[in-house]
Amino acid sequence: MKDLTAVVAEAIKKRNLIWDLAKADFKKRFVGSYFGVAWMFVQPIVTVLIYFFIFQMGFKSVPPIEDTPYVLWLVPGIVPWFYFNEALNLGTNCLQEYDYLVKKVVFNVAILPVIKLISCLMVHMVFIFIMTGLFFAYAKLPMLSWFQIAYYSFSLSVLILAVTYITSSITVFFKDMAQIVNIMLQFGMWLTPIMWFPTMFKERPLWIDEILKINPVYYIVTGYRDSMLTGDWFFERPLLSIYYWIFTLSLLLIGIRLFNRLKPHFSDVL
Repeated sequence: MKDLTAVVAEAIKKRNLIWDLAKADFKKRFVGSYFGVAWMFVQPIVTVLIYFFIFQMGFKSVPPIEDTPYVLWLVPGIVPWFYFNEALNLGTNCLQEYDYLVKKVVFNVAILPVIKLISCLMVHMVFIFIMTGLFFAYAKLPMLSWFQIAYYSFSLSVLILAVTYITSSITVFFKDMAQIVNIMLQFGMWLTPIMWFPTMFKERPLWIDEILKINPVYYIVTGYRDSMLTGDWFFERPLLSIYYWIFTLSLLLIGIRLFNRLKPHFSDVL
């Protein structure tokens, strides 16, 4: 807990620096690109369209929520995954990308994963607005539970930060970690019911449903859909919420401890 408190205190103390570096990181990704920030949204939107045509137009998939178009069921599930995928990929390589800062004795490298997280969170906020606009386009009336997206975005951010502290510190010494993370994310997208749902398989063993809940991103995806579609609140899933936070906070403590243990050797390797 002492390590976690130190990181939180440092983030609060250096909040202005973190914000400036996060904005600079966001802009840097599109330097020299003719279409600039637009490229950030092209690939995710094309991905949604592909899955829409495959599952709704091709397989004629019917979401488990009655009177809900497939695209409105898909988007609240895939938007948090885009955030998780991008933030984890970029965060894993943050120490290599900012190696000139890692080598500065006066700079606290523990805030680098936070900078990457905030940079990706900016994009995620735009996608939330796009998602909301899509619901209005389908004449869906807003619900009070839509504000709950802020809770699930925060919850997902904590999980991303926990994993990033682990992967970024290991990547300094084991370069293949970045490729392993990328492969695991590809598996993770299909292990998390985003495009599909268990009820599609009528003869599935019932324990499959419980196994899927072990994946912490399941909690987030389900939460986004609850918020946007059904109006259910997070406290209506008490056991899943408790499990998520025990798992995530434990992983965060492990990640920060590992990061701090390896931190003295970062500059030597980089």
